[in-house]
Amino acid sequence: MNKIRLAVVDDHPMFREGVASILGSEPDIEIVGLGSNAENAIHIAHTLVPDIMLLDMNMPGGGVYATQAIKEAAPTVKLVILTGSDDDEFVLDALKAGAHAYLLKGVMTRELIDVLHLVQSGQSYVSPVLAAGLLRGISKPAPSQPPPVEDTLAGLSEREKQILFLIADGMSNQEIGQHLYLAEKTIKHYVTSILQKLNVQSRLQAALLAQKNRQ
Repeated sequence: MNKIRLAVVDDHPMFREGVASILGSEPDIEIVGLGSNAENAIHIAHTLVPDIMLLDMNMPGGGVYATQAIKEAAPTVKLVILTGSDDDEFVLDALKAGAHAYLLKGVMTRELIDVLHLVQSGQSYVSPVLAAGLLRGISKPAPSQPPPVEDTLAGLSEREKQILFLIADGMSNQEIGQHLYLAEKTIKHYVTSILQKLNVQSRLQAALLAQKNRQ
């Protein structure tokens, strides 16, 4: 199995070096670059093209700016935000900019490693406590805005809508398969189709749309 080529960018040297040391000891992870600010992150992404880059939101130059710039300069680099900022707006800004995952500092090492493998396989991830907050926020009515003129989910089949709402309820592909008596591989195909039809990049973004349009 190929190693995950990982870069770590954080303006706190002790944290940055600690994370790099811990993750670099994993047999399937190789640390290829370290940086302390947005400029470093962009340079590393452009020159070294790691598989995944860990970024802090609050580093000099800004994590969101770095994420946007990297998505343009090196779109194959997958970006994982590892930060202390738990504000919903930060999470949404990072996801909109192109981040594949958002975790809080203090996450257990095993969870972080698992998330890196998820992201490497093409999936997205947001810490459950943050995802729950986003879903609650998006489901609240906004009286200053009129209801949507058209149903965002109109292009989905009934089965796709069923699976989408189960995703919004926090179920994994395996759990959805068990619930609907379908193979996990079949659920994966449905999820891919759902993301394409909704024109979103992650399960979380699809779940947010589902909550917004749930009757």
